[in-house]
Amino acid sequence: MIVDCHAHIFEHWQGACGHPSAAIHLKYLQKVVTRPAARAFRARDGKQIKPTMLFRPGDNTWAGLTDVGFRVGRYGQLAFTHEGEDYYVQYMPVGMQEIACSPDFMIAQMVNAGVDHCILQAGGGYGAMNDYNGFAQRAYPDRFTGLLNIDEAMADRPEQLAEVDRAVALGLKGLYYAHDMSRHGYARNLDHRDFAPFWDKIVGYKLPVFLELSSTPNYDKPSYMDNLRALDAVLQRHRSHRFLFVMGPSAAHFAPNGRWEFPHEALAVFKRDNLQLEVMFPISWGGVWDYPYPEAQALIREMRDLFGAAKLIWGSDMPNVERFCTYRQCVDYVRRHCPFLSAAEKDLILGGNAAELIGLKQRAASSNRSPS
Repeated sequence: MIVDCHAHIFEHWQGACGHPSAAIHLKYLQKVVTRPAARAFRARDGKQIKPTMLFRPGDNTWAGLTDVGFRVGRYGQLAFTHEGEDYYVQYMPVGMQEIACSPDFMIAQMVNAGVDHCILQAGGGYGAMNDYNGFAQRAYPDRFTGLLNIDEAMADRPEQLAEVDRAVALGLKGLYYAHDMSRHGYARNLDHRDFAPFWDKIVGYKLPVFLELSSTPNYDKPSYMDNLRALDAVLQRHRSHRFLFVMGPSAAHFAPNGRWEFPHEALAVFKRDNLQLEVMFPISWGGVWDYPYPEAQALIREMRDLFGAAKLIWGSDMPNVERFCTYRQCVDYVRRHCPFLSAAEKDLILGGNAAELIGLKQRAASSNRSPS
């Protein structure tokens, strides 16, 4: 069984997508593409540009986002206007004529790629996804497991704690934590004492945490390391609770020469017994490396040697990744290539570890049990 630990469904991005308003949703989207791996272009002639006009230098909060008529376009484009000139970021695949991804569309993709089950991540630019992820999981329990998401920077607020309770009641099976503090500034990190009740609630519900670490506020290695230390404090405070490091360790920070060069402090965090690592390279490096990504395969081999196959979980970031490669290719660079992995190791990385993390096999067995 192949399980994708990192996929998305979402309503049409021209709407609020679960946020209080479409305007707030657009702010999330604009923030996401201030430093995108996606390419940006001038609409008039297709000249590639850097979208630095989307934010004011020195302010990486929402307050630093510029007024450029940011909007959702077609063909996977997020458009904006600066000094009378139209531009766009090619954030989704060109073939996505309208930026929406229904459960049915995702299932068609899964069948074509040979993927059996997807874990639906959530939050931020994709939308406040608890209801939509819950709907998909109820409608297609064999295909989807939904994660919940809240406004992480406000996780101590009563309404956010109540949203965790509501999402659990919807049946969602884990937490997606985007580590996006930009809307409210960067005064508190994820290990702040104010957030202890939130983490206690997540642990109490036994919800595995899918945490995507950022390099904010300064988008550099020192910020990334500060955030890694904050994560480590939470990992050590809740040593028996399960976490997945979404996107995996940063190759930009730790593998600039094509091999992992972890400082001792970072390696100690990645080796924590309660932390697993996502294997996910095409979405970050597909614009630089070519399929079947031998550079990524070399890094996967080192990850296996350093951490063991039981610690690694494959993910795609579908449908976003299709701006670089097909969904099938995103599976196949591991499934058909990586000859250094045994069949048993591929089974773990491509499905077994994720299924165990979210209790998928147990749930399948329970659903197949005859009533007494």
